[in-house]
Amino acid sequence: MSVEQSPPFGVRIGVRSYEMDVNGHVNHAVYHQYGEHARMEHFRAAGLSQHALGAHGLTIVLLSTTVHFRAELRAGDELRIDSVIAFTARKPFTMSHRIVRVAAADGDRTDDLAAEVECTLGVLDTTTRRLVADPHGRLVAASSDPALLGPGPDVTTS
Repeated sequence: MSVEQSPPFGVRIGVRSYEMDVNGHVNHAVYHQYGEHARMEHFRAAGLSQHALGAHGLTIVLLSTTVHFRAELRAGDELRIDSVIAFTARKPFTMSHRIVRVAAADGDRTDDLAAEVECTLGVLDTTTRRLVADPHGRLVAASSDPALLGPGPDVTTS
């Protein structure tokens, strides 16, 4: 299965041998780790490290995550994990990741969709321990590169 053009943010990683399960492909839980890695790198690139968020009394919390498996991955495969953030007028927001095999372990170039990771997140006020309203606005205020956060909510359609 071929995928469309990449979103503006993505990371590349290699599949490591210790991520394999007894069937010889990547263990299901590792896909969640790939999503977490991409998520943290996306926020870091936007200037939202834990330190930067903490200086604004904020942290980002994961509320739910789902993985849709599309193709098996094997040790030595090279991956690109793309990220897209979407905000609405509600407190939770979503981050979607597409895990794409760009090269197989044998070196053959591919462009295969291996998995889709869908996450629901929130921005937590570290003092009140409650999700904040306008998470996009709060993250933009703390960010050094807000363009990586994407557009805010369209309140006329949310």
